[in-house]
Amino acid sequence: MDDQLAQPGTLTTVSALSDSAPSQPAPISGATASQLRRFIKSRPWVPMHELRRRFAIEGPEDEMSPVDVAGARIFVGLPQREAGLLGELLRQGEVGYELVHDPDCPAVAGVYPMRPVVRT
Repeated sequence: MDDQLAQPGTLTTVSALSDSAPSQPAPISGATASQLRRFIKSRPWVPMHELRRRFAIEGPEDEMSPVDVAGARIFVGLPQREAGLLGELLRQGEVGYELVHDPDCPAVAGVYPMRPVVRT
């Protein structure tokens, strides 16, 4: 087997690697900031569970990530990556948010567009 490794153009397998599943990077799920912006602006109001469903965002159903907006900390029901993207849209004034009312806590129930979409 060592002779085969020394020759260029020879395909060899190593038994330790061939017995296990091939190692591939985990697929990135979720959305980009642009995709989130377009989707939110296409509707009058979007509940958080709809963002998870629409973009196949994986994670525990009760996952909450903190987002700092205008000197306040709110909690978004998305994984940290997507919550960060949504936080940027909130800070830029692209989208607004509505907090849950029962119980009274700084958790986001849904989001809505702040600026109308101009259609030509």
